[in-house]
Amino acid sequence: MILEMAADGLAERVAIGPLDGGTSFAELGRSSRRAASVLGELPGEHVVLIDENSPAVAIGLFGAAIAEKPFVPVNYRLADDRLRAIVTKVAPAVVICGEGVADRISGIEGLEVMERHDFLARVDDEAVEERDGWGCDPDAIAVLLFTSGTTGDPKAAVLRHRNLASYVVSTVDFGAAEPSECAIVTVPPYHVAAVASVLSNTYGGRRVVQLEAFDPERWVRTVRSEQVTNAMVVPTMLGRILDVVEADRPGLPSLRALSYGGGPMPAAVVERTLRVLPHVDLVNAYGLTETSSTIALLGPEDHRNAFASPDPEVRARLGSVGRVLPGIELSIRGPDGTPVPTETRGEIWVRGEQVSGEYVGSTVTDDEGWFHTRDAGHLDESGFLFVHGRLDDVIVRGGENLSPGEIEEVLVSHEGVESAAVVGIPDQEWGERVVAAVVPLPGASLSEEDLRQHVLARLRSARTPERIKIVNELPFNENGKLLRRVLREELAADFAS
Repeated sequence: MILEMAADGLAERVAIGPLDGGTSFAELGRSSRRAASVLGELPGEHVVLIDENSPAVAIGLFGAAIAEKPFVPVNYRLADDRLRAIVTKVAPAVVICGEGVADRISGIEGLEVMERHDFLARVDDEAVEERDGWGCDPDAIAVLLFTSGTTGDPKAAVLRHRNLASYVVSTVDFGAAEPSECAIVTVPPYHVAAVASVLSNTYGGRRVVQLEAFDPERWVRTVRSEQVTNAMVVPTMLGRILDVVEADRPGLPSLRALSYGGGPMPAAVVERTLRVLPHVDLVNAYGLTETSSTIALLGPEDHRNAFASPDPEVRARLGSVGRVLPGIELSIRGPDGTPVPTETRGEIWVRGEQVSGEYVGSTVTDDEGWFHTRDAGHLDESGFLFVHGRLDDVIVRGGENLSPGEIEEVLVSHEGVESAAVVGIPDQEWGERVVAAVVPLPGASLSEEDLRQHVLARLRSARTPERIKIVNELPFNENGKLLRRVLREELAADFAS
């Protein structure tokens, strides 16, 4: 439905690429229908993509839907053994892959492998018949997205057509983008934000330019040369982009809206963005793979009002993810599953048509459709949602549960700190010890004792890190997620006693 409407109603607008010579929505529709013929004729139950950003992402997603096969974008950065394990799980399958990937998955039974250039050549061939029909079963599986696999065995989250369509139709008006609007996409194809970006920009009628991988200098050059108006970044990207922008004079005059998400954004970076790019509308988007992307937004006016307010409670909203979207119900629950009062921390539960809460082989929503996110959070009196990290990251010290997010917020409030991460490491007496890693702002001089005193003055001693390591950078994956397991292992080795 989404592509059919765009191909018919926005036919001549450019969908992907430069204004001069890019692919129109009509051409995207024709290519996707030819892709459906190609993918439908090949054996295999799934369409797997193992590649960086390219037009093959949108064509593969829509082509798989028309061919009635689930689309499975897989992390090409995984080690060979993890990559092969995931591909084996979804075989038999058609695989669209980047250069060099075919050798990495060779020998797995049931695969039909096409390199990207071969796939795009086939769908560009007008001799290939376009598959009839746009329709698909709304309850059929549209996309399978594997968890990042940084710990444990990756699970495949199930997103059905009705989940994705509900998200797009409830958050985007058809054809609402102005013809001059352009979005830059750097998020990798195997992230839910990439899937949401394809669908939202297609339905809204916005042109997309893609970068195969993120590089701050190239990102800034592309925004300027392509007159990009809309962008989405993860926290690890934004500071590096601001460094480039502040190092020269042109700025980013075409940019109108910048959304960020995928992990906690330090308040100092948000405030810096508001100073460096005052004309840009900032949006903080919070969501999960299992919720078909965004379920809460902190909008542009929320940002500006909080930034300008002398009221500490209002200013604190810069650290929130805003209010829930229409069509989403949200509840903060205690360990026993009952709702907790406003301003009380608990687990975030959500339900709504866009919420899947489903994995291959299991459904994790309860009988009333509520999905337990395993994220900790609280709501303030005005309905703003604050997220405090994963419940699994809680540090248990002497039987007391400590939130890393609470301690990290205090560390980042230090004038010399750019970012911080807090973890628990094994301790014979207390079970776990609280330790931290801190990245200083450029030019700042930090000491471990000064940082400890900064926390101690604001939190109880049990929440003050026993040791703090000053580091150049924290370990993040390519989606901007902090690799706490990696950091925990590093700090356990550094602070072994």
